[in-house]
Amino acid sequence: MPVTEFISSALDRRSFLMMAAAAAGSPLLAGCGDSGAAGSGGGKKTTFLSYLPLETLSLAPELLAVAGGHFAKHGLDVKLQPVKGSPQAMQTLLAGISPITRVGQIDVMTAVADTDQPLVNIGTLSRGSSLRFVYSKKRHPLVKPQDLVGQTMGVPSEGGTSDKVVSLVLAGAGLDPKQTRRQVVGLTPGTFNLVEQGRIVGYVVSVDTANLLTSKNPDVGLFDPGKYVKSDQQVYVTTKDAAKKDAQTLTAFMAGIRDAVAAMVADQSLDETVKKLREEYSFASLDNDKVAKASLTMLRNSWTGGDPSKPLLVTDKAVWTAGYKELTSAGVAKPGGDAPSWFDNGLLPKT
Repeated sequence: MPVTEFISSALDRRSFLMMAAAAAGSPLLAGCGDSGAAGSGGGKKTTFLSYLPLETLSLAPELLAVAGGHFAKHGLDVKLQPVKGSPQAMQTLLAGISPITRVGQIDVMTAVADTDQPLVNIGTLSRGSSLRFVYSKKRHPLVKPQDLVGQTMGVPSEGGTSDKVVSLVLAGAGLDPKQTRRQVVGLTPGTFNLVEQGRIVGYVVSVDTANLLTSKNPDVGLFDPGKYVKSDQQVYVTTKDAAKKDAQTLTAFMAGIRDAVAAMVADQSLDETVKKLREEYSFASLDNDKVAKASLTMLRNSWTGGDPSKPLLVTDKAVWTAGYKELTSAGVAKPGGDAPSWFDNGLLPKT
């Protein structure tokens, strides 16, 4: 459901979501109370909305901030609450049920530019794409954007971030995105069967799913869209109202995330990181040493942008505005917006 169709009144949004969640037996409300998907122990309770399932290393900063006590160190008991995709994450955020989520820069910019939603980026996690296109090396290698022309790409949802990233890769190379068809597919390793059968040329997955596939099948190739797309960054988002009302909580949250990311950057072998995560969690990409470390290494490079000396989580104005220009040039977002006003580094830890 598009953000523009979401209930306009914040109070009505909150009431609607709470009633809907109660009627459906959703875990959303539990995530705001004493129980939830994952929590960090004692401290002030708050909820983080994850558009991803919790069983992925793409959530390593949040998972380690809980498991490693980084949130608790800053006085927070954070519940990690999964929701169904970035549109629902933003909708729930706008309803006031939680003060913080993490979504793609593309989602934030289109929501603000197109519908003037009161969203603000308070920290940029990744300085590169955390997505990969998987393909068959034997059947149809994807080496350059032109290799997508006339093909069908698998995406998790029509019109979502992954779909838009495919379009941006093509548009950035001067190609018409309509020349590549899209098909909604699952994100599991088993979907690679569709690639081997020639029904799709490839599909968009997270870094750890990509590494799971390559560890099991030598025919799997990886295409990094970050080489062609500037705006596929992951950012922490709140509302303008929450940025004022919940400033103390948000500052503590971002401090916990910064500490968790810094710990992984400093842990060159990643032995301690993997050990600490496994004390609390178990899922396929984490339980496999090779896949876990390969995935965390890729993600770590995206968090630092390849330069660990740069301050973590700080949004670079030039990069942020370049991303908006890319989106408007490709027709993904409306032009004329004031992109610098859509981010605020003021809630990041000072040191």
